[in-house]
Parts: sequence; structure tokens; C-alpha cells
Amino acid sequence: MLYTSIYWPSLVAMVLSIFVLAWTPASAQQRIKVGIVLPLTGSQSFFGELEKKAFDLALNEINEAGGIDGRKLEFIYEDDRSTPEVGAWVAARLIEIDRVQMLAGGYSSSVTAEVARVAQQNRIPFLINTGSADGITMQGWEYVFRLNQPASEYSAIAADFLNKVVQPETVAIIYENSAFGRSQARFFEEACQKAGIKPVLKESYDQADFKLWRVMQILLKAKHEKPDVVYMVSYLLDASLIMHQARALSWAPKLYLGGGAGFTLPEFYELTREESENVMTVTLWHQTLPYPGAMEYFTKFKEHYDRETDYHGAQAYASAYVIADVFKRAKSFGADHLRQALQETDMMTPFGPVKFTSDDNKSNQNRLHTYLGQWINGRLELVWPENVAQKRYVLPADPPQ
Repeated sequence: MLYTSIYWPSLVAMVLSIFVLAWTPASAQQRIKVGIVLPLTGSQSFFGELEKKAFDLALNEINEAGGIDGRKLEFIYEDDRSTPEVGAWVAARLIEIDRVQMLAGGYSSSVTAEVARVAQQNRIPFLINTGSADGITMQGWEYVFRLNQPASEYSAIAADFLNKVVQPETVAIIYENSAFGRSQARFFEEACQKAGIKPVLKESYDQADFKLWRVMQILLKAKHEKPDVVYMVSYLLDASLIMHQARALSWAPKLYLGGGAGFTLPEFYELTREESENVMTVTLWHQTLPYPGAMEYFTKFKEHYDRETDYHGAQAYASAYVIADVFKRAKSFGADHLRQALQETDMMTPFGPVKFTSDDNKSNQNRLHTYLGQWINGRLELVWPENVAQKRYVLPADPPQ
């Protein structure tokens, strides 16, 4: 009786698990599970939903082409709710409950850093596709890999254009107070100072408390300093609100320059229309770049979802193909063999080449160029560097009349 009372529930559970396993379709048993952490709700959900669509598009193509040696690849999505604490929690759940074999995704730098910490602690590979704060790949974390460019490269291309073309004397820096915003603002300020461009204002704001009065307070303060260039690091709604109010003030510096993120999305133009005309922005990718499959991906995404994509989608799409390539090459699906396969990655994607390198500064970081786009006649055109530009930049970037 003692044996029954103690062990009978466990025995029943074991028998039931065997029964369920026996009746599980073979294809389900053979699926290779990867956890994808994205902001599907919250302040950055615009980006998360776009990236999920790109991941899904690639996933369907990969599985239709035979998957991983006949086994289906499965992406298990978790919503980080645009919050670092939630990101850490869902990453742990994917590892401990869903038993995924690796992690991917990572949009905001603040959330991505927490997911990376959990991945490293659990010794499971994590492929970042968007989170860009430089510090994430400066921790010496051997299980954390980044496909996209770090934030310091955003400011480098912006400063290069200003130094060679605009040649301003002063800049104002307005940025969202997050790891991404702070990192970009700091690197841009340093790059400007090296180029002899004087920052006359550096003002941050909290996205959660970004109201009209705060926008006007910052813009009036910035306008008073009469900067030649205004550099802005913002997500979607705040980027749109800043441009709407700046145009309403009839404020016409030589150039409004965005630091990527919200300024590259199709929704930015939809929300601002003529107010976005001639606004320039850092971008990490453009469909006209000479990468195999870049335009094809852009066209497929538009046909499939009836909307255009930007570099965020291209990052996710490329990341999915890197994941598939890693599983195909790995000696086994154990974490160390997957990590080794990631370290040995050397492939071309529609987002560009992927090869992870390490030095004294960053570890497991992919090295790619950055670019400048400009909203011209309602389209984000590639305008810098000149060797890949599809349109000539418009300067001075006066607001439309």
C-alpha cells in the first residue's frame, strides 16, 4: 500500500507520457525548436510584428525546401512586452519549459541584454538580429552572437556624411532614454566632436512619458540653440510626433537626421506624410543593395503581407536562414556544437554577409556597413555612401511648402 500511495501517480504519469508520445505524429517529434523573443505587445510592437512576419516568411520557405535534412524547423515565439524583466522571464521559460535548442530575436537593446544574460547563464546559443547597444557583445559572452551592426556604426556613417557633405558647425541631439538611445547619442556626440562639430544640445526623453508638452519643451529648447543639424534617436510614434511638431514650428535646420529605428519604417511616412519629406536617416539595409536575394526578399514580403519592409524585417529574414544553416552544419544539436557551428558561419544572406568575429573589443559580432536613406517623394531612397546610392541626396533639406 505504501508503494502504491507514493509511486502510483508517478507511474500513471509515466505511462500516460509514453502513450501520448506513441500517438504523436513523427513530424511533430522530429521538429527542431528555436525560441524567438520579440516585442509583440507594448511600445515596440510595430517592430516585433514586422520581424515576426519576416521570420515566418523565411520559416515557410525553409520547411518547404525540406527543412533541416527532412526535419521541420519550428519557431516558438514569446512576447517580451517591450520590457527587460519580461524578456528575461520568457527566455528562461523557452529554455526550461519549451526545451528549445537555441534562442533568437532580440529587438530593443535593453531587452536583448537581459535575454543574452539568461542565454549565457544557461549556456545556450542566442542569435541577436536587432538589439544594437555595443555593450551586449562586449561582455565576453561565448554563447551570444549578433548578426546586426552595433550602435556605434550608426553614428559613424551619420558623422561621415555630415563631415564630408553638410559640414555643419553645430548639432542638437535628441534621443530616447534607453540602452539603444543612450548608446547612439554617446557615440554620435563623440564622432561629432572628433569632426569639429559642436553639440549645442543633448536632450533625452522617456518613451513611456513622452507627451506633447514634453515634445514641445525639447523642440523649443533645441530651436533656440539654432543648430545646423538635428540628430534624433527615436522609435516609431515618438519619431512621428517629433517631426510633426518640428514642422509645425516652421523650424528649418539644414538637416533632420534620424538614427534608424522608427525613421525607416513605412509607417513613419504614413503617419507624417509631407512632414517626413527630405528627412534623412541611418539605415542598416536597403533592398537595392547588391546582396543576392535582397530585392527578391523585399518583393516577396510586400506581395505576401501587402506592406513594405525595412532593415528590421531583413535582419529577421536573414537570421532565420543563418539558424537553418547552423543546424545543417552542426555535428549535433547540443549547445556546444551549435555554438561551434555559429562561430564557423560564413555565408551570404539578403541582409549581407554573415561571419562572426571576435577581438579585444567585441565577441561574436558580425561586421557590416551602414548607410543613409532619405525620404524623397514619399519613398526611402538610398543616398549614402555614393558607391551604392540610388538617388542623390537633397540638401538643404527644407520642409515642403
